[in-house]
Amino acid sequence: MKAQPQASHFIDGAYVEDEAGTVIESIFPATGEVIAKLHAATPAIVEKAIASAKRAQGEWAAMSPTARGRVLKKAAEIMRERNRELSELETLDTGKPIQETIVADPTSGADSLEFFGGIIASALNGSHIPLGSDFAYTKRVPLGVVVGIGAWNYPQQIACWKAAPALAAGNAMVFKPSEVTPLGALKIAEILIEAGLPKGVFNVIQGDRDTGPLLVSHPDVAKVSLTGSVPTGRKVAGAAAGQLKHVTMELGGKSPLIVFDDADLEGAISGAMLGNFYSTGQVCSNGTRVFVHRALKERFLARLKERTEAIVLGDPQDEATQMGPLVSQAQREKVLAYIEKGKAEGATLLTGGGIPNSVSGEGFYVQPTVFADVTDDMVIAREEIFGPVMCVLDFDDEDEVIARANATEFGLAAGVFTADISRAHRVVDRLEAGTLWINTYNLCPVEIPFGGSKQSGFGRENSAAALEHYSELKTVYVGMGRCEAPY
Repeated sequence: MKAQPQASHFIDGAYVEDEAGTVIESIFPATGEVIAKLHAATPAIVEKAIASAKRAQGEWAAMSPTARGRVLKKAAEIMRERNRELSELETLDTGKPIQETIVADPTSGADSLEFFGGIIASALNGSHIPLGSDFAYTKRVPLGVVVGIGAWNYPQQIACWKAAPALAAGNAMVFKPSEVTPLGALKIAEILIEAGLPKGVFNVIQGDRDTGPLLVSHPDVAKVSLTGSVPTGRKVAGAAAGQLKHVTMELGGKSPLIVFDDADLEGAISGAMLGNFYSTGQVCSNGTRVFVHRALKERFLARLKERTEAIVLGDPQDEATQMGPLVSQAQREKVLAYIEKGKAEGATLLTGGGIPNSVSGEGFYVQPTVFADVTDDMVIAREEIFGPVMCVLDFDDEDEVIARANATEFGLAAGVFTADISRAHRVVDRLEAGTLWINTYNLCPVEIPFGGSKQSGFGRENSAAALEHYSELKTVYVGMGRCEAPY
């Protein structure tokens, strides 16, 4: 099983290698097998990528929005035609089941390219401001060279979520995928060139924790967009702020999902499972603190246990598999350590809690796990686990649960399940989060903004709002008469 790319980096429309860079091994999480070896970018590679982007950006920005949109829409079309191939690569890269990647990964990336390709002709318009005999106008202009830094849970989607609005606005991008999942972004770069993108407008370089600072601190970089953890976000935002660069931070969370006693039981359990077990729990917006009204608790837990234990674990390349491994051995060790903390703190282990016997081989599997009787002060209720571990907490009162839900440094997402639509809107208005759901969870179509508040970041991905974060306003005052001075 191999997925070796032509070279490690894609710069100025072609594959580029520099074997002086540190070796990066791409590992198939279901078996532990090395499927590709790449090299981290050397300083020379970083310079080459940024110089290429800087050169190409002016040509790209000079094209009409319609012409730029045509390229992005063509790339979306190619991605859909190759969805199976791209999904299989994403499964090898991440370990996520093919039944997920084929509907949620390349397809959502294609949606983003198509959406921004379709709206830029109108969304980038400025305004006319009458000033008596004079007037002014505004226009949206690109920032220049933008750096995108991706996470390992949705490699192809994140590459497109960042590239689509950045390129639509007329920027060029240097994208660094996670060193854990280095393969998918290279295919996106190939497809964009095939769709007609000028060489150098979208470049991909591999790297590790030493590569990011080289990109963020580079004087020719105007903006940094990061998807990652809160600690990484603090470092990147701090470095960017020192040079007054634009930033978008899409960071982690410990999001609350509140289930009131009048909620549809099966629907609420479905929402909780989607918000904890999809992608083996490796989703930043997951509702990992599930607050269940005490009157519904016993029925909720009994049915949740039954449905959780029916999840099919196995080879992610098998379309019958519903849950695959975690992305790496290190991530599995982290998740298992949190499970042990939950047991030690006195939470009730409802189901799961270890390595499954049903899956053979050397893969990085963990059982889907549910803890009940979790209290707010427990480590598993306060820290982001990023694995298939659900924490169920009890509550009695609306005001009480809102206060507890907000008692966190995070503010990425939240959800509410209730049959009382007035209460639903009342509660979401009081929850401190950037993205919220009512009677569903974790749906993120490209048409709506996605992003967090508090320590979960700032800026927005997706929707027309994202274009504002990849462009800036230029204001022009037009004097129609003679200019006079008092001296």
